[in-house]
Amino acid sequence: MSTQFDVVVIGAGPGGYIAAIRAAQLGKKVACIDAWTDDAGNAKPGGTCTNVGCIPSKALLQSSEHFEQANHHFAEHGIEVGKVKLNLDTLIGRKDTVVKQNNEGILYLFKKNKVTFFSGKGEFAGKAADGSYSIKVTGKKEETLTAAHVIIATGSQPRALPGLDFDESQILSNDGALRIPAVPKKLGVIGAGVIGLELGSVWRRLGAEVVVLEAAPDFLAVADTQVAKEAQKAFAKQGLKVEVGVKIGEISKTAKVVTVPYTTAKGEEQVVVVDKLIVSIGRVPYTAGLNTEAVGLQLDERGFIAVDGDCKTNLPNVWAVGDVVRGPMLAHKAEEEGVAVAERIAGQHGHVNFDTIPSVIYTSPEIAWVGKTEQALKAEKRDIKVGSFPFLANGRARALGDTTGFVKVIADAKTDEVLGVHVVGPMASELIAEAVTIMEFKGAAEDIARICHAHPTLSEAMKEAALAVDKRALNF
Repeated sequence: MSTQFDVVVIGAGPGGYIAAIRAAQLGKKVACIDAWTDDAGNAKPGGTCTNVGCIPSKALLQSSEHFEQANHHFAEHGIEVGKVKLNLDTLIGRKDTVVKQNNEGILYLFKKNKVTFFSGKGEFAGKAADGSYSIKVTGKKEETLTAAHVIIATGSQPRALPGLDFDESQILSNDGALRIPAVPKKLGVIGAGVIGLELGSVWRRLGAEVVVLEAAPDFLAVADTQVAKEAQKAFAKQGLKVEVGVKIGEISKTAKVVTVPYTTAKGEEQVVVVDKLIVSIGRVPYTAGLNTEAVGLQLDERGFIAVDGDCKTNLPNVWAVGDVVRGPMLAHKAEEEGVAVAERIAGQHGHVNFDTIPSVIYTSPEIAWVGKTEQALKAEKRDIKVGSFPFLANGRARALGDTTGFVKVIADAKTDEVLGVHVVGPMASELIAEAVTIMEFKGAAEDIARICHAHPTLSEAMKEAALAVDKRALNF
């Protein structure tokens, strides 16, 4: 016997749990299945983001930033402290507490919105004559659910180097990198993307010597070139060593060290010996165990679930969102898709604008952007005008003692429509929201320039950069 639902969501990461809640708000009878548990078997909804991604990494970044400030910057504020001691167990424990609070928050939201939660692994068991789908749940007990609509939100998993599996002891994915039991003397990171830079920053602040190796010829090629150069300069000043254009050789390990041979961009043969190695070379969609064959669910050539622009799969009433489908692997992108799909199921017109999805790297300085880069627009031969404003000239940044970086606004030369905004500096992750809003409403640089911004705030740098588009910045 099976339990009937209108919608069954497989996966309770940002895309899945949000989709479930929105569908329930729209009057649907909803179930959500998720396999994450702790060592005691307790449910841990939230997916990679909550458990081993966005949330714990930000907790560690915050703690390590406090440690860095106490060690190197308190004296500037007239705060004299003795020798600063690190209690790594407490630091990691705080991170675990933050994660647990988020897990519990999602379970509360399910209860509040009358979403039935099943802790276990969900997979297709077949399709009925009436078009509904059978979903088998394997957990503490086995159950079968039936649903008219199924939303797949099973996320992604870290990509390993060929022939070098993660052991989470010496060869670390993002999971192992969040719970290293002692600060390594020397830490290697392969991949200078978001995960590599953020986790490399955490352990550098806590005392590790960190070297980051990147195969791409340019640092942060996805970001605006000026932003990437400013960030790389700041990281080098901090002691975070980043080498680009390298070719990794055959990695070997003993019980104590990992040996990484590589060829530099200039063709020089080098070897780095580290205590731990974080491998952050991207992520791959997680579809293992879904039993897609039972219903004929189509995957594309890269292993993603094939969907159209509305997140519909090749099967009627089966949808997929988040990291398991095309598009940027970002938690907020998954959330927007989850909401849109729930609304489409309810007969509404869900909306996701891929052109205004922001990207953020939570290093210090923070890096954030939305829209196109200057180099991309020039490659398109787009006629543009650009304005920028340094945090060095911003009163609030000076008061904070953090004046690294700038805000850059790119607009169409004729219409003044904002085409891209790029920020490197303090609180870039928060500042970018204004740019997203302006761009979503097809706003102009003049709109930002004419909006009153509180003084003194970091957001004034956004206003000044917009003024600079028309060469009329007031404070620089």
